[in-house]
Amino acid sequence: MALIDFKFKPGIDKQSTEAGAEQRWVDSDNVRFRYGLPEKVGGWSSLVADSIVGVARKLHSFVDLEGNRYVAIGTDKFLLIYFEGRLYDVTPLASTISSATFTSTGSVTITITTSADHGLEIGDIILFDNVTLPTGTGKSNSDFEDKVFQILSVPTSKTFTVNFTSTVNAASGGSIDLKPYEKVGPSAQSYGYGFGIGNYGGTVTGVISTTLNGSLGADTAGTGGGSTVTLTSTTGFPTGGGTIAVGNELITYTGVSSNDLTGITRGALGTATFGTSNGQAHSNGAAVTNATTFAGYGNAVNAATVTLEPGLWSLDNFGQVLIATIANGKTFTWDASITAKFTTRASTSTSGFETTNNPTATRVTLVSPTTRHLIHLGTETTIGTATTQDDMFIRFSDQEDINTYAPSAINTAGTLRLQDGTKIIGAIKAKEVILVWTDNALYTMKFIGAPFTFGLEQVGTNCGLIGKNAVVEIDGAAFWLSPKGFFLFDGTVKSIPCTVEDFVYDNFDTTKGQQVSAGLNNLFTEITWSYPSQGSTFNDKYVVFNYAESAGVPGGVWYTGTEARTSWMDATIYKNPFATKFNSSATGSFPEIIGESGLGQSILFEHEVGNDQINPDGTITTVPSFIQSYDIDLESRSKDAKGRSTGPKVAGEIFLAMRRFVPDFKTLVGNAKVSLNVKRYPQQTEVQTALSPFTITASTDKKDTRARGRFVSVKIENDAVNESWRFGTLRLDLQPDGRR
Repeated sequence: MALIDFKFKPGIDKQSTEAGAEQRWVDSDNVRFRYGLPEKVGGWSSLVADSIVGVARKLHSFVDLEGNRYVAIGTDKFLLIYFEGRLYDVTPLASTISSATFTSTGSVTITITTSADHGLEIGDIILFDNVTLPTGTGKSNSDFEDKVFQILSVPTSKTFTVNFTSTVNAASGGSIDLKPYEKVGPSAQSYGYGFGIGNYGGTVTGVISTTLNGSLGADTAGTGGGSTVTLTSTTGFPTGGGTIAVGNELITYTGVSSNDLTGITRGALGTATFGTSNGQAHSNGAAVTNATTFAGYGNAVNAATVTLEPGLWSLDNFGQVLIATIANGKTFTWDASITAKFTTRASTSTSGFETTNNPTATRVTLVSPTTRHLIHLGTETTIGTATTQDDMFIRFSDQEDINTYAPSAINTAGTLRLQDGTKIIGAIKAKEVILVWTDNALYTMKFIGAPFTFGLEQVGTNCGLIGKNAVVEIDGAAFWLSPKGFFLFDGTVKSIPCTVEDFVYDNFDTTKGQQVSAGLNNLFTEITWSYPSQGSTFNDKYVVFNYAESAGVPGGVWYTGTEARTSWMDATIYKNPFATKFNSSATGSFPEIIGESGLGQSILFEHEVGNDQINPDGTITTVPSFIQSYDIDLESRSKDAKGRSTGPKVAGEIFLAMRRFVPDFKTLVGNAKVSLNVKRYPQQTEVQTALSPFTITASTDKKDTRARGRFVSVKIENDAVNESWRFGTLRLDLQPDGRR
């Protein structure tokens, strides 16, 4: 029989069945389409020898007047600056707590006692300063001076514990000034436990906290499988019964015995493992919070009704000055022009760029691109009073003055309020306008001059943004992910057809929408959304829309994969895109945190570099990739030597034998593997043919096969370092092989 060509349309089709997606690919990972052909994506290389502590969720590049390039990195704990191969910690500090005392009982654990309520929580980062140790510790003041620690437990409202790197002899006394890092937020978006712990995106300061002494399984049992929950300390927890929060789970108890909570009920108030009545799994040492009552707000409510947003930043620049706003928090500046810039932290009192008169609770900030107003969205109606934060309220500064907000006859400061929705989710600069999304609608915000300065126009409804970083803009058009699908605004709001939509939304944990990271890779005309799947705490999947490859392809050119990122920055002042990849089980190295526990690790990568992943230590990790075709109906593709059909199509009636295939690679570096998978019926599990996978090299002319069936799919992949490929056309040699 003659060789038969099988030409595929670009993109992945997961809306159809594997047998029904004719001429389409149906699955992929680390693959893109360029000029209609599938190819492995480019590799990525670590930019620094350090890994970042925590989850990086925002990148922003800018230059100073001398042409120096900077990238600001916002994480759930820190504000960092990347400058030509190095990282610098410029995280702002909160108010100093003076003259705390130091107690050690002869272990690595140290208890710090303050004279008043400290308002700190497990996981907070704190800098020790002006250290005078008590006599007999066996350590010197310099071992603690200017060192950064992570708070590991909060036994009372006036004490907390940290760990040192080695045993400290028993001693008590001394004096330490504590400089807490400004709080950003949780590492992951999670269910809340009521308005008391919600506190506009954070948790109640000073709440009693400790850790688990033993692990909890995803069941109804206690620690270690028993009937009680054992804590490191029960000091401060109600002895007559109450509620604790462990991760996203609430556990009620009826009594306390030593360090045990007795009479437990796992997964209370709707916080059980997804789809079950069991509690969630938690590791030994996991943080435990007293969630019994919350002063000023009320008791816990069903977890399905309240979510706590993760730690997020808004990053922009006012010329060579970085403007950084903690989501639902304060605004800080960092001046790249000063001599001591890398040893000077961002603050509200940066000389010449103070933000002391800015709101103290804002969801999103940005600088107007044409008028240079600093705009606060979802902010306070009374500046400086966080309890007046209105999630739909907008306030903007005077032009060219980021610290003046009181409207007057001689300035352009002012306020606006949106109506459609419950809260502003995000905003982005576009051509001549600012686009502002609520959870339900899209508005344009445009400079119109005196006396109103800015005007609003609603341009879309039922098209809200799912997370503040889930949108990108290219040449005046915005593409975004909503809770209801994919959308485009190019002057009119349009729903984007998507051939992988059900696959994405059926697996997407939409309760973690604020963790979605959208990225533009303009060189390859790709928009990528990274998102957390069901059961995953952090981003672990991605979906790509190739807006330039979409013409003429029903549903557009879409593809999917698993190399998710938590933040992305396109090539602008740098030649390649930058992105961060998070590993919750690894430990970061920068900033150096003594006693670090459970914060995870982000790596800053430069993308489109080589074919592999180059790690911070210089080691190389393979970037595997694959693409798989639809289930080809062999009979319907059977033709004679002149290319004519061998008879009327009676799908699935005749088995065909595959004698050989001819590989066709436009580009092949190293080896590629080609597998043929057959099945008798569409619903059956495919079976790999006897000789698959076939290793293909640049000199491979053909491969002989031994395969027969009604349907066949082809899978192209690589699994070793320094391999890359771009595939062309599939050619199979088929002949009839009897009826079944």
